[in-house]
Formats: sequence, structure tokens, C-alpha cells
Amino acid sequence: MPKEPSAGTNLSYITHKSLKTSKFEKLKRLVAIVGPTGIGKSCLALRLAGLFSGEIVSADSRQVYRYLDIGAAKPSPDELSVIPHHLIDVVDPDDEFSLAVYLNLASRAIDDIFRRGRLPFLVGGTGLYIKAVLEGWQVPAVTPDPEFRYNIAKRADERNIDEIYAELVAADPDAAAKIDRRNVRRVIRALEVHARTGQAFSRLGRRKTPGFVPFIIGLTTERAELYRRVDRRVDEMIERGFIREVEKLVEMGYDLNLPSLSGIGYRQIGQYLQGGLTLVEARRKIKTDTHRFIRHQYAWFRRDDKKINWYDIMHRPETETERALREFLEKE
Repeated sequence: MPKEPSAGTNLSYITHKSLKTSKFEKLKRLVAIVGPTGIGKSCLALRLAGLFSGEIVSADSRQVYRYLDIGAAKPSPDELSVIPHHLIDVVDPDDEFSLAVYLNLASRAIDDIFRRGRLPFLVGGTGLYIKAVLEGWQVPAVTPDPEFRYNIAKRADERNIDEIYAELVAADPDAAAKIDRRNVRRVIRALEVHARTGQAFSRLGRRKTPGFVPFIIGLTTERAELYRRVDRRVDEMIERGFIREVEKLVEMGYDLNLPSLSGIGYRQIGQYLQGGLTLVEARRKIKTDTHRFIRHQYAWFRRDDKKINWYDIMHRPETETERALREFLEKE
């Protein structure tokens, strides 16, 4: 999903003079900005990274792919030129990408930012990525098995995902409780790890204390306002050329059934291009599926989580977050 249009985002506030950068390397502090799709995480991250000598590490499962631009809400060229960004455009749409790969790349990026005496900002709406970084997950790098994945996916198509999900519930109820049954890719991955290792996917990942102290900023607002913003963004996304973006991906030889193109937006536009949906239906389905996804995101970023400092975007949280972050960074 693309981010809220900035209407000519003013980047004039971006500076790199607020705090001594050497302090970040010594204290190893990290800022995470979380919240649902369309809430304004990227805009706030740009502002704060500019004020506090920061660099942004994307925690978005679609921004890692090249050529997925409008639908993945990638930063604009202007934004990328002002604030360094990491983990954007790192693999092609037909490359394998997993949580283990993400954690390896994110760890390297964060360590490099610390080494250069700057402040890392972990920003995105992929709760799995955010949580794994902040909690120090050690994910086993189980090599994907294409034949196993194909057979399970075929069964899911022929019989119904509920049957496959029931297998996961039986094999690993803890993993099943954390995976949306509609997320076929994650269900298959959990079954794959269990089949390859003989152990529950939910129990394989060890954790170690991260080498930094996090400050977590959560952005939120009333659900009706979130839906309104998302609906407007979907219309503007299509006006900006999202359909042509998906057409180009097909012309480049990328199969619409690739995992990279299974996300909200790409999936529905693909169905439209294949004649399965009208454009009106595709547009409506993107909106309703995004509403559902927002509700799912709050399972990762809970409003009652005391570790998250929540701010309502309708109350203009820029000044509050700046003050709170400055206090966090100035603590010895």
C-alpha cells in the first residue's frame, strides 16, 4: 500500500545538527516507528531522522523487492536523497526472501549505522519483522523446498486453505495461533519447517538480548479515520499508475502468482488484468482487504503494550514525539 500522499512533502526541516552522533554509537539506541498501514510512519520517520542524525531501516515485506514501487509505498527519490534508507530494493520479485534473510540484512544495516555513529530508525508495518528485530529472534535458515511448497499450495488451491491450516494447528498450534489462516505463504512455511526439521516452527527460533535499547513510537487514530485515509490512498494509487506498474512486471516476465506479488493491491490488480475482477471490484477489494489487514496489524502492535509510546495522529504528534525522543536519547 502506498503511503499517505505528502502533497509536495516539505523536507526543509531535515538537519543533522541536533545531537552529537558519537553518542549513538556508544549507547546503542534504536528507534522503532510502528502502526497500521497509512498512518504516516514514513513521514514521521523522515522528520525525526533528519533532526536526530538518523538513517531508516525499512521493515516492510514488499519494499525489499525491486520494481514494486507504487503498491509498496516506497519513499520518493527526493526522500531517499535526503535521508539514507536501508533494505529497499534488495531482491528481485522472483527471488526467495524469508524472515531469516531479513533479520540478517537488518542486523548488518543496524550495526553499520551504529558503527558510523548514527541513529537507526526501524520503520514499517510488517509486525513480524519489527518484533523479530526488537526481540532478538534467532530464526533457523531452513532452505526452501520448492517441491514441498508446490504440493502444499496445490492442495490448498484444490481443497481449501482451511484443510492445510488444520494440519498446522495439529502440528504446531502455537504457530497457528500467530499466523493468519489466509496467509497461505506463512502457513506453508511453518509446515515446511516442521517437515524438514521435525520440530515445531514456533519453538525453533531462539532469542538473544538485542545489542541496543529501543524506543518504540506507535501511531494510531480512530478506525473510521484510518479507513478513510486508506480508501483515498487506494484511489490515488491507481491514478498514479499502479495498473501500469503491474503490467510492466508481467511484461518483464514475473508471474502474478509469485509470493512477492501476493500482497494486497498487487493481487487484486493482477486479478483485474487476468479478467477475474472488474476494475471497480478490484478497487473495492483492495480497500476492504486493507481494512482487514489493519485490524490484523493491531495484533502485532497492541494499544495496551506498555513498551509502545502511542500517539494519535489527529493530535499532531510531531512535537510530542520529538520531545520524548530527545529525552530518551539524552539519558545516560
